[in-house]
Amino acid sequence: MRNLLLSKKLKLSETKLLIIDDNQIRYNTIIDLFQSKNHLVQATLLDDLNSFEKQLNTTWDVIIFGQAYDLKIEQALTLIQASSQINIPVLLLKPQDYKTEQYQNYIHKGIYDVVNLEFPERFYIGLVRALSFSRTLQTQRLLLNELDNAKNQAQALVQEQHKAVATIQEGIHTHANEEYLKLFGLSSEDDIIGLPLLDILQPKNLNDFKNRFKRISQGQFELARFEIDTLNKNAKSQNPLKIEFLPSTEDDAVQITIETLNTITHSNPALQSSITSNVSHDNESAFQKIQRTLIHQPAKANALVLFSLANCPDEILHLDWKTTKEYFQHLKKFVKEQTNQTVFRLDTALYATLLQAESQQILESRISGLSALEKPQLLNIHNQTFPLQLKLGFSELDLNSFTEANFESVLAQAYNQPLPKRDTASDLQLEATLQETKIELIANEPTLNIEPLQFSSEPILNVQPIVKESPLLAQIQEKLEKSEIHLKYQQLYDKQDSNLYTYEVTSGFIYENQWKKTNNLIELDDDIELSIKLDRWILVEACKQLHNFITQYPEAKLIVNLNRHILFKDKQFPELVSKLITIVGSRLSHPLILQFDEEDIAKNLVESQKQIAVLREHGADISLRNFGSTISSEAILKQSDVAHLTLDEKYTLMLNNDASMQTLQQLIESYHAIRPVEILLKNLNDMNSFANAWNVDVRYLQGEYFQKKLDHLTDVQDQ
Repeated sequence: MRNLLLSKKLKLSETKLLIIDDNQIRYNTIIDLFQSKNHLVQATLLDDLNSFEKQLNTTWDVIIFGQAYDLKIEQALTLIQASSQINIPVLLLKPQDYKTEQYQNYIHKGIYDVVNLEFPERFYIGLVRALSFSRTLQTQRLLLNELDNAKNQAQALVQEQHKAVATIQEGIHTHANEEYLKLFGLSSEDDIIGLPLLDILQPKNLNDFKNRFKRISQGQFELARFEIDTLNKNAKSQNPLKIEFLPSTEDDAVQITIETLNTITHSNPALQSSITSNVSHDNESAFQKIQRTLIHQPAKANALVLFSLANCPDEILHLDWKTTKEYFQHLKKFVKEQTNQTVFRLDTALYATLLQAESQQILESRISGLSALEKPQLLNIHNQTFPLQLKLGFSELDLNSFTEANFESVLAQAYNQPLPKRDTASDLQLEATLQETKIELIANEPTLNIEPLQFSSEPILNVQPIVKESPLLAQIQEKLEKSEIHLKYQQLYDKQDSNLYTYEVTSGFIYENQWKKTNNLIELDDDIELSIKLDRWILVEACKQLHNFITQYPEAKLIVNLNRHILFKDKQFPELVSKLITIVGSRLSHPLILQFDEEDIAKNLVESQKQIAVLREHGADISLRNFGSTISSEAILKQSDVAHLTLDEKYTLMLNNDASMQTLQQLIESYHAIRPVEILLKNLNDMNSFANAWNVDVRYLQGEYFQKKLDHLTDVQDQ
């Protein structure tokens, strides 16, 4: 039977190949092979990172990766997945040290196939298969775009046909279409010609209409689109009538158009006024996009999540037009960044996303995970910060009844139905654990002769903390009581592709309209109990999120940043950690990694060693942040049972040139020689630093290039 893939179909148009290789002979072999099969070929050969980055701006059919001077296959795949050509098939030329058991690992990384140029015919078939897949995706994308255009044109035509139109000259009707006549219960155009506009419209607010119409007649059309309530009992449409005046080709005349679509009814008046203003275009367009997503990306469980403003800050209404406009544009950007989903615009400050899952349980987990977005937020516009408070709601979708006719009822339900509160047994246990363990401070500062920790139930507060009057401390206490401390989650990139769902947890709060981090706050030295209370709360809230998230990703784990006081001063800290790990219910042996500042550990090295050992016994791994910032780094590695290191951000800057990069590699090798720790490089916020980080032996990469800090746990690839 003839294989259609090997027919002339793929040869009718030019094939565009991007070949990454430092071997000109292999490049020539590939081109000669393709041309011998009568293919038209346009190909580019490169072997460096900068050239590859530039070529990603061009559309290619297939990418073939051999070997390159400063570009690894993992780097190339990462850059492709972050580009607009995310689905382009990548073929890997069989490496010299390739083993058959590596095949599956390469496929999981994103390779389309591993091909061997030593067998030309097999190589050709593999390339043709990849090309066929690429062309299919391109055709699908083209057809979807054409379908969108056709639907929009048809929609525009329908909308025009549903508009009532009349020509007004000196306040008198001179022409009207059939829709206009039907709207006011007239059977013939003769019945309306010569009648005054006011006699037909009969606006309830007569003076306002007269003032507007006077300006419009003088050519001022800035306020020519508005709504009126008509007193005409023959009007076939419900109030308000949506009218618009337009210039006419006739002298001294204007044209009036009135939308005749049925007025939307809604249980919530605020939503009605918001949604109905654009129902003729935006909502229908949104419905079509959502419906298409459901068709092309089917899932067992689906829900529509609605994002709107819980309130609009007064200051926004008094800004200049440009800033106000950008505020609402940033609102959509914020929703996009936080959800990592397509955002559908319904109206001004009203957006929706579609959540999909393979089961009802996982869908519920994803929905509840968004609840953190309802906390007060900040938007940064032109180096100014503005408050943002979102209101979220949702509606689960029944695909059998999800139609354009009931789309408004779906929106109404999504607007009025709040996100479910997490009240599972495990969450209640986590909260109870926080409440039941009273803070017991260790009496003295850590010394070399400190006794082992004892978990006593007696209330011991031998040292009264020195509490100073501090507005910042008062704010922390207030935010804590209102649960308005923000936890930020940032996913790490694992070079070994085994721990894909590891997230660092940082925390902060809004103070004087600015973001304030809770780590290493000097003011917390004045209230140790508050510092411990804060970190306990952070730990419990992070565990709630983790417990919810492992429903979707059972192998998820957290790196939680904490202050030194809970490590050195909280007698019940290890016991609390043990309870939390048990309640979270992860199948991993160490789902929690507690991260402390290197400087704090260096100042109390002997006591740190003891405390870290106790925490390890209670099931937690330990990590140090800002590692390499003190002269005690190697001593800490030799004496403390730490499993993870987050290098100080100054080391990220060493990726900028080859000489300093080599120095960094040598430093990392010296750390590995002392202890087999897993090292993380932070602040990789651009493609260049992220790509260069592959040239040093660190396990984890972290930065905004891979994922920004978000208010809830989500997988960067979950789209």
